Amino acid sequence: MVQLYNLHPFGSQQVVPCKQEPAHFCCGQDELFVACAAASCGVEVFALRDQGRCEPLGSFATLGPVLRMAHSRTGDYVVTIEEKNRATFLRAYTNWRCMSAGSSRVCVRMVGHKMEESYSETLKEQMSIVEMPLSDPPLCISCCPVSGNLLVGCKNKLVMFCLKYLVINQNLTVLDFERSLILHIDNIIPAEVAFCARHIAVTTELDVLILKLELLQQGADNTGQCAHSASTLEEPVDRGIKDEGPSTHTLQFESDEFVICQKPVELLGEESKLCEIPITLESTGLATEGTEYFQVRYLLFRRFTPDQSPFGFCEETKLHSLQLLPVYQTGSSVTAHGETENKRELLSLFCFFSLPHVGYLYSVGKLVELISTYQYSEKSEQAVLTPQFLHVITSENLQCFTVRCSAAAARDEDPYIDTTVKACPPVSLDVCTLRMQLFIGPRAICHFKNHVILLIKADTEDITERRKPTRRMLSRKADSIKSRKTPDSESGWNLYIVNTVSTIQLYREMVDYSRTYENVKTESCIHLLSEAHLLIRAAIMDPSFLKPDEKEELLTAFRESCAFLGDCYSRFDTKDYHLALPYYRMSGLSMTEVLERLVSEGDETHKYERGFIFYLTHSLNEDLNEELSQESATKVLQIFYLTEPVQLPHILCSPCMRNVCPLTAMKYLQKIEKIMPSVVLTLTKASMALKMGDLMMYEHEMDSYKETILACGFIGQPKLLRQHKEGIVIPTEFAIHLKETQPGLLVAATVALYENSKIELEEADTFFKTLCNNSENTIPQLLVDFWEALLVVCSQEEVLQELLLRVTSQYVWRISKRQFPETKPLKTTEDLINSCNHFGLIFPWVTFIMSVGSPSDKDYPEDISKLQSILCSQSINVTSALPFLEPLSEDGNVGLTIHVLCSTRLGKYEDSLDLLLKKCPDAVVLYAQHELKDDNRAMWWNKLLPELCKRTRLTGNYSPVHISSLKETLSVVAMELELRDFLNVLPEDGTAAFFLPHLLHCSQRKPLT
Repeated sequence: MVQLYNLHPFGSQQVVPCKQEPAHFCCGQDELFVACAAASCGVEVFALRDQGRCEPLGSFATLGPVLRMAHSRTGDYVVTIEEKNRATFLRAYTNWRCMSAGSSRVCVRMVGHKMEESYSETLKEQMSIVEMPLSDPPLCISCCPVSGNLLVGCKNKLVMFCLKYLVINQNLTVLDFERSLILHIDNIIPAEVAFCARHIAVTTELDVLILKLELLQQGADNTGQCAHSASTLEEPVDRGIKDEGPSTHTLQFESDEFVICQKPVELLGEESKLCEIPITLESTGLATEGTEYFQVRYLLFRRFTPDQSPFGFCEETKLHSLQLLPVYQTGSSVTAHGETENKRELLSLFCFFSLPHVGYLYSVGKLVELISTYQYSEKSEQAVLTPQFLHVITSENLQCFTVRCSAAAARDEDPYIDTTVKACPPVSLDVCTLRMQLFIGPRAICHFKNHVILLIKADTEDITERRKPTRRMLSRKADSIKSRKTPDSESGWNLYIVNTVSTIQLYREMVDYSRTYENVKTESCIHLLSEAHLLIRAAIMDPSFLKPDEKEELLTAFRESCAFLGDCYSRFDTKDYHLALPYYRMSGLSMTEVLERLVSEGDETHKYERGFIFYLTHSLNEDLNEELSQESATKVLQIFYLTEPVQLPHILCSPCMRNVCPLTAMKYLQKIEKIMPSVVLTLTKASMALKMGDLMMYEHEMDSYKETILACGFIGQPKLLRQHKEGIVIPTEFAIHLKETQPGLLVAATVALYENSKIELEEADTFFKTLCNNSENTIPQLLVDFWEALLVVCSQEEVLQELLLRVTSQYVWRISKRQFPETKPLKTTEDLINSCNHFGLIFPWVTFIMSVGSPSDKDYPEDISKLQSILCSQSINVTSALPFLEPLSEDGNVGLTIHVLCSTRLGKYEDSLDLLLKKCPDAVVLYAQHELKDDNRAMWWNKLLPELCKRTRLTGNYSPVHISSLKETLSVVAMELELRDFLNVLPEDGTAAFFLPHLLHCSQRKPLT
């Protein structure tokens, strides 16, 4: 479907002062080349200036009449197909600018021949004509805009010439060509070819084939292998065709009464291999190091039939205007010749071709797909595609259609463009006709920057008939056809440069035009504004012809177009209402500015559409730096009260609503509570009561629910406790008040937030540090309380170990620095042991050691006992905890217990026994009774008994502790061992009387055998 609008993309027009009748023309970098009609053999060159002014630069002669002509921006050469004596020739004109400057020197040479002998030092002052002989007559040509390479279409094959730069001497570099590749395509007579970035498009009268040459491999000594790989790529297809005999893709049986042809076909991507058109690659260049070898990948095949068009006769149905349009990413680089130029990196590629009444635009870059179909009002003569428009000429009109290239290229550049942050009108948007400008007899067209070059050839009789409105309206087409067939009629011609208006000017007109649809056809309004947006986007993506001030003007218009689209999706009830959010974001408008655009003062009955509410909801729920004024905030309250009252508590928690009047907010909340009460609403009311300074109302609201329900209520709206400003966590007034009055509720709420993925562990750390006004390296007790509470509910092993190390580090720091917590801990050691298995019961021997310790070790009972409790459990990874425990010396009882606990957990029981015997022998037996069990039972007699005997002997009767421990140990050993084994473990130099009671006990229990 084509939308019709009456806009004015065409401005003034200038006449090109051609001396001879034009036959063909093309554009260069800033020049227009016009090939004269058959009577003359030459090309006139004109310079294109601002406002379409055209100045003659000169001319150069050709061998014969020009049949085809093209200019390559890369290399700045003109290539022609010329005819002489019924033979066609392919020629390239390089250094043609010297002819325009008045020089008459011309050098004619064959392609690839040595040039050093042919040129003197004055080579720069002469034009060079390179003749490229071919075994078959050339039919069509195309220059690659990226590389400057040349593609020539001949019957059953395509020939590629590579552009080369040859250095003649230090001051002279000239262009040359090398025939490097031939694509043999059976049963194809190309009507047109297009070549861009190794993509090749070729059309016959009714077939379209698009290929890509993919790099196979490189090397100087493997030409045969590469050629074989390329030629056998399509071997199954070749075999199938040979079995069937003649190729069926052009097979037609004709008679006087009917024509039989194949059905129309469209094959995309990999399916296009099924087109049954075999392609064989023949590498003809000299194999050198770095030579490129290719294989063919099919991208698209489409076949049309003569009877597809509802207009005209079968023989008139032919394809025309084949074109590959590249869209680039821009950058800057230095060329091989030392010149700085814009490096054009290909982003997207599009292919256009047309039937007389229908045009087709395909994307053939990253994805092969049909983008748009163009229906013409009458039979077309020719069309030219640009990044912004499609210009089509018919027998009576110059028509301007919009295109979708910028929309597709934007998605190639950014696949995630369609989000809540960015947006772009869809590729599937209906195309529209901006203008149908009446011309008399347009025959050919080309495009250059912001100019359309148009060749007009009209018969004199036809012009006379067009001056009769009544007759023209009755049978305009019939008369024109009849007049052209009059043999005696004289033809008139002109070559026009039609200046297209600036992008900004046309954009302004499209915006003004869209306002006529605002209250009538909302979809048309959105469509036209989308067209204006794509127009600006296309100009921004192709900045090669823009001046710096023009680019800034375009960026301003781009933001403005986003704002207009945001307004549309906010004001109108459309299915794509959610697009209001990304378009407003791209516009750069603040929320206050958007409210001013859409909200009328004092209009309380206004209906707000979904798009506006969607934008407001998302904007207010995000951590923006903008703060609404009290008036704007009150208006927002009113809007949500009328449209989505359930959202009101959440909206009030937004950082943007900091300036809201709490009394007004409370009135709205009280109204909502009667309809839909909730915990979040109650907490929001409590927050507003705090802002009002009404503590009685605050306490009344907080007493409405139990503390556990209130803690879970914060999950529904975490911003009641913390907000973000410029990426920094900011505790709210509510959180500050809870810290002073209900720290347990605050910690429980934060734990609930973490458990429900509403806050991260690091964010919680920052929250509590900021809340308690602590420095970055100081840990407040409230944060330790949070860690301890989280240990109770945590189930993830990785997080669990992190929390255990954190609390361990903090306990050790306080004990070693003799630092008291600034607030009373919320949980005691006993509380943690009872509620969390990560805190274990403290072992008896640890308690005993602490009981005989110095008074200074008892100043921090909670931190010490919590640390010991953690090490008495099996949860913490002791190896990871050792670095944190280093500040505690083993000289003190606290350090001693910690070191022994760690050695025991690591299985170093001998080290633990040695340390206890050295530091606290009173606890040795208690330790052994608790730890030396099962597999470690043998340490009683293998380690402990010998050590005690040794130490008792050294100290004599002066160590009652050792003697007492030895007796306890002997009792255990006597109970565990057989009499013979017991005798074996006794020391040989001991006093027998000392051991007799234990020997007697052992012998009575187990008789000697």
